Amino acid sequence: MLDYKFIAENLHAVTANIADRFMKADAEAVARLYAKRTELTTNLQALQQKRNANAASMKGKLEQSERNVLIEEGKKLKDEIAAAEAELEAAEKELLTEARKIPNMAHPDAPVGREDKDNLEVKKSGKIPQFDFEPADHVKLGQDLDIIDFDAGTKVSGTKFYYLKNEGVFLELGLVRYALDLLHKKGFTPFITPDIAREEILEGIGFNPRGSESNVYTLEGEDACLVGTAEITLGGYYSDTILPKNKLPLRMAGLSHCFRREAGAAGQFSKGLYRVHQFTKVEMFVFCLPEESDRLHEELRIIEEEIFENLNIPFRVVDTCTGDLGAPAYRKWDLEAWMPGRNGGEYGEITSTSNCTDYQARRLNVRYKDDDGKNKFVHMLNGTAIAVSRAIIAILENFQQADGSVQIPKALVPYCGFDTIKKK
Repeated sequence: MLDYKFIAENLHAVTANIADRFMKADAEAVARLYAKRTELTTNLQALQQKRNANAASMKGKLEQSERNVLIEEGKKLKDEIAAAEAELEAAEKELLTEARKIPNMAHPDAPVGREDKDNLEVKKSGKIPQFDFEPADHVKLGQDLDIIDFDAGTKVSGTKFYYLKNEGVFLELGLVRYALDLLHKKGFTPFITPDIAREEILEGIGFNPRGSESNVYTLEGEDACLVGTAEITLGGYYSDTILPKNKLPLRMAGLSHCFRREAGAAGQFSKGLYRVHQFTKVEMFVFCLPEESDRLHEELRIIEEEIFENLNIPFRVVDTCTGDLGAPAYRKWDLEAWMPGRNGGEYGEITSTSNCTDYQARRLNVRYKDDDGKNKFVHMLNGTAIAVSRAIIAILENFQQADGSVQIPKALVPYCGFDTIKKK
């Protein structure tokens, strides 16, 4: 959430940013409601001062008639204060509702646009494999190798669910441990987070827990949801907390299941493991000082690059366009792996990392005590280390062999216990 005063004083820039992000929000309404709240607060304070003066007058030596006048005035002030408080509370609630619709400001260098084609490619890494045979996609490979069962997943749980079996199980566990080991060496505290979070935490992070456009599974009869990412649970860990400045930055690595409705996500680019309702992910999260967030955002991106460079998976990095940033992000980098089975060979997103500045911290009330003694909002960043389902796509499709087997990247062999998955 943006600061109310910032919105009011930078109305043109905030309105332009909303347009660049192709979102629906009313910055003018926020400015108007902010002014109204300020006026109502001033009026309430004036009434409270009158009440205090009235109470002070009652302590003096008074004639009964004078005391009666003060008593009546006190009763009247009590009613006026109650009405003013109710009006202020309603105005604050309306202001908060409108302000939460406004996205974070975008980085000046973020490309303006709303589709993947508007993203700006900034780096390529690795060599795209050249096959002397017709490469298969991960769906066929998974079935032929007997490591993924989509049919049983659909029968038991519904579409976009799947079973991992045989070597597929150890491949997932190997990817998780590989990522956690790397992050632990870099100073990240490992967590296994809950798979459920309160709606207020989702809203604080910037997710919409309800409504037709929501991508979240809500729990019936509960003020809670299944999480779509450990960003939610890691970000909520320090909600309503004042962090010691000398402890920042805090680096966290969270392992969780992720649940997403993926409503309307149909088509060839959503088949198989690319868009599923449940998958495993290792998420990075950072709480830091405002002046550190740009540098730490680069650090998260470099870690993501290192993870996939060590796996010898070809990828590119893109600077995400304004229309695809998501409301909380100030800037976002996407890593897209080469996927030979995707439309004859294309890049597909495997990880991303976002600098959300103080947008989430304001909503979750995460602060630090600065050297001047004032409590200020931290900056919060997130980044995917490994989204297992998409990493499996990249491994199966890039390391497939002519005989139908798949080689395991050397960095994963110690974690998996085998170097090849053979066709059954």
